[in-house]
Amino acid sequence: MDTTAVLERLREVMRRSAQKTLDWEHLDADTPIDALGFDSLAILDLLYDIQQAFGVSFEPEDLMKVQTVRDLAEFLGRRTA
Repeated sequence: MDTTAVLERLREVMRRSAQKTLDWEHLDADTPIDALGFDSLAILDLLYDIQQAFGVSFEPEDLMKVQTVRDLAEFLGRRTA
C-alpha cells in the first residue's frame, strides 16, 4: 500500500478514534502525533483501531521513533507491504 493510500486510511481511523474535534480534511502529514489531542489511554485505543483497520500487529514500543502522521503512515506502509 503506498503512503498516500495509507495516509487516507489512517486519517479515517484517527478521525473515528479522536476525542477532540480537529480539521481532519486538512490534516498535514507532518503534523506531530502529540498535537492531535490523544491522551495516553486514547492513544492505546487508537493503536488497537489502527491494527484492526490495517490488519497488522505491533507493540507500542515499535513506534518509539514515530513523531508525525507521515512517520506513522510510512511505518504502516512497511508493515502492510
